[in-house]
Amino acid sequence: MIEFEGVGHSYDGRTVLDGVNLRLAEQRVAFVGANGSGKSTLARMINGLVHPTRGRVLVDGVDPVRDGRTVRHRVGFIFTHPDSQIVMPTAGEDVAFSLRRQGLSKAERQRRAAEVLARHGLDGYADHPAHQLSGGQKQLLALCAMLVLDPDVLVCDEPTTLLDLRNKRHFAEVLRGLRQQVVLVTHDLDLLGDFDRVVVLDGGKVVADDEPAAAIRYYRELVR
Repeated sequence: MIEFEGVGHSYDGRTVLDGVNLRLAEQRVAFVGANGSGKSTLARMINGLVHPTRGRVLVDGVDPVRDGRTVRHRVGFIFTHPDSQIVMPTAGEDVAFSLRRQGLSKAERQRRAAEVLARHGLDGYADHPAHQLSGGQKQLLALCAMLVLDPDVLVCDEPTTLLDLRNKRHFAEVLRGLRQQVVLVTHDLDLLGDFDRVVVLDGGKVVADDEPAAAIRYYRELVR
């Protein structure tokens, strides 16, 4: 359960979020809205990347501001640009790097890295230079580096923006098969048909919160 209780956020005198109240228990939830609507700021509060200036956020009852380490163990985050998350020379090393604090042997870290890469479309790429992967493969690598930690929640902030249609579809299919609760920030409305819930933000407020067809219809009217 992710809860936003009277959440507000201001930056440089500008209100980014204003009085957001949400309880997210569904498996697949999306935030949509125009640029500057507050959707990415709201998503980044889930694992404490951004702190509310008013109200609070809870992840299974834990406040990311007060206990960020606990929340970050439960919440994985995928950014728009995978290069910002790739830190090691090869794909296998990059995923294994996520396990460095787990008290595992090097061999076990390598085994788990190879296993998660194979499971999510990168079988045989453990020794491949990470920054020479295609854009779609890099985004899958960033996803694997989070999933190897087995979080309960995965927050994805516009992860398909830089991907072509084929890679968008593949990434969406991978997300669809995850056990994790997925919170997706996106402008790509075609990804949302089978989501459980879509939340529309405008001007820092929730203006629609419904099943996908109704929420997307509202959003299209809003931006028309």
